[in-house]
Amino acid sequence: MSIRAPRKGENYELSVDLNSEYRDKRKDAIKRVIASMTVGKDVSGLFPDVLKNMQTEDLEQKKLVYLYLMNYAKTQPELVILAVNTFVKDSEDPNPLVRALAIRTMGCLRAERIIDYLCDPLNRALKDENPYVRKTAALCVAKLYDLKPSLVIDNGFLSRLHEMIADSNPMVVANTVAALTDIHKTASTAHPPVPSSDPAIFNITPHILNKILIALNECTEWGRVAVLNALSRYTAQDEKESEHICERVVPQFQHVNGSVVLAAVKVIMIHMRGVRREDFTKQLVRKMAPPLVTLLSSPPEVQWVALRNVNLLLQKRPDLLSNEMRVFFCKYNDPLYVKVEKLDIMVRLANDNNVDALLSELKEYASEVDVDFVRKSIKAIGQTAISIESSAERCVNVLLDLIGTRVSYVVQEAVVVMKDIFRKYPSTYEGVIPTLCANLDELDEPEAKASLIWIIGEYAEKIDNADELLGTFVDTFTEESYQVQLQTLTAVVKLFLKKPDSSQGIVQRVLDTATKDCESPDVRDRAYIYWRLLSTDPGAAKAVVLGHRPPISIPRTTVSPALLEELLGEISSLASVYHKPAETFIGHGRIGADAIQRKGTESSDDHAFAQKAFRTVVAGQQAENLLDFDDVPAQEEPSGLAATRILPSTPAAASFLSGTSTNPLGDLVSIFGGMSASSAHVGAGGPAFGGVGIGDGVLGGTSSGNASFGSGVDAVGSLDTGHKAQEDLLGLF
Repeated sequence: MSIRAPRKGENYELSVDLNSEYRDKRKDAIKRVIASMTVGKDVSGLFPDVLKNMQTEDLEQKKLVYLYLMNYAKTQPELVILAVNTFVKDSEDPNPLVRALAIRTMGCLRAERIIDYLCDPLNRALKDENPYVRKTAALCVAKLYDLKPSLVIDNGFLSRLHEMIADSNPMVVANTVAALTDIHKTASTAHPPVPSSDPAIFNITPHILNKILIALNECTEWGRVAVLNALSRYTAQDEKESEHICERVVPQFQHVNGSVVLAAVKVIMIHMRGVRREDFTKQLVRKMAPPLVTLLSSPPEVQWVALRNVNLLLQKRPDLLSNEMRVFFCKYNDPLYVKVEKLDIMVRLANDNNVDALLSELKEYASEVDVDFVRKSIKAIGQTAISIESSAERCVNVLLDLIGTRVSYVVQEAVVVMKDIFRKYPSTYEGVIPTLCANLDELDEPEAKASLIWIIGEYAEKIDNADELLGTFVDTFTEESYQVQLQTLTAVVKLFLKKPDSSQGIVQRVLDTATKDCESPDVRDRAYIYWRLLSTDPGAAKAVVLGHRPPISIPRTTVSPALLEELLGEISSLASVYHKPAETFIGHGRIGADAIQRKGTESSDDHAFAQKAFRTVVAGQQAENLLDFDDVPAQEEPSGLAATRILPSTPAAASFLSGTSTNPLGDLVSIFGGMSASSAHVGAGGPAFGGVGIGDGVLGGTSSGNASFGSGVDAVGSLDTGHKAQEDLLGLF
């Protein structure tokens, strides 16, 4: 009777199976290892056992082992060296798939110790007779350059890549362009900058242009994206070349991959700048519309990316989709982020011909259950009224219908929108004011209240009970938000300037409340300004408060023209989706020893900066002694660098300078508090804060300078040192 060995865990069982004499059992064990690795389990301890199964004729098993090696090469760099011989052997295998797999895996290992062994196999692969191996090797050069640029240059891999652009196989050309573009980006952001003559800089010449244009129609979809991105960097020599590039790229609009379509749009938009023929430009714009519309039938995430890019394109070319309004109508199952983008685009496409269809659609959206979408739909009605003057009356009628629903958030958003319409068309739609005032009790949001208050103040002379309406807000003035308080204050002053006889009491009450009981300094300051204006020069108050304001308008672009041109050159990237330049959300370079070293230098600079700050403060303390008019010379104190050497004698200063302080502000207060207290006892006739002594002497009518200065010392000494120091600190900053 045999005794079964105790079970030692899953990894032990895998190790036993990996060393089994049966091939099927070993292969099954490798699959289980990869499965465990995929779900996040640590199987790095099986590295030697997996490595033994690397030499096999089974291509599937070899791929699995290579996948394991790529995942754990960083944690086991010593053991990866054991696999080098197998990699080199596989790079000479008769099967091109095995050769390419070996080169690809060696490029992905990113282990410093294996890089030197990669050069010879990579050199052979770049000259391989099989195009599949060559295209794999081209990308491997870019990965190697990212790890060790000098190795790529010394072995002549870059010059070999430039030769491969003339390769007969389009996929090799596409991968070569992708590799050279990646190396170009890495070299462009290097520190120090690489000169333009460096082989790492990929300058596209007319000869290279013809080669990649030939390969464009024959390579795979992602190869086309790489080629199109390279074409977007090319600067055409003349108008004829720009037209030629556009004509060769236009067929890519019919591709099923949205990334290819957007990349083609980017190339067309860039090279269209060099085309002066108006008929050719219109033809390109007309051909651009159908593929963009087709992208809207994609999944929601792709739709949103397409919509963000379409938004940018419309800011540059408003006529691009002028006849395609209906394709942007929202569907019931669209996510909110897609609906919001569609709303923005619909407002941009609105004109006299389609505004009726747009308004009926927006009115339907206002009855949806999604509150955010309803608010944005009502806001879109207001934007339509402001941008198309002929549709303003129809928009106002739609808003009145929505107010009649008595739905709280609908009414409040409609009031805000009506305020903007009044600002655009003053004294035009005054007939709706009674309807708005009748819904005063429905308002509970600050923006809606502030909007209605502005309307009442602006048209106070035409509203009989304006003082009563504003009085309700004055009664609850201190309970309202700052936005409502500011608007109430201005509206009451407008009412007083228009009806001085009947509103004197309410203006006195609101000014008194705003200056005495309000916590906001902005509200208090505005109240004091109004009070001073009304009491000294009512004419000036009228000119300021009731001055002419230009009508508002909606800008055609959401970004500056220069930024718009830059973003159009980044279409199909994150920059065009975020509508921001790439440098605002992407860092440059890669984290390495040089970056860590620079970080250490920055931390030492922080220490120097702290000492410099102390020297500045000490100089300020010395400057305050300029107010000392006493004949007795003050005790000489160290300044500049000497002062910074004395300061760390206190524990607070020492901890602050060393960067170990847990409460920097508290330490600074205690440091300067100690300095103020010590400087107060400098001498009998030389207070640190001479201004205080002078003030006491003047107020007390004392003619003796020493007497006034002595009282100043007592005054300084009697103050709370910490409080005084904190005031000094705030004054410093």
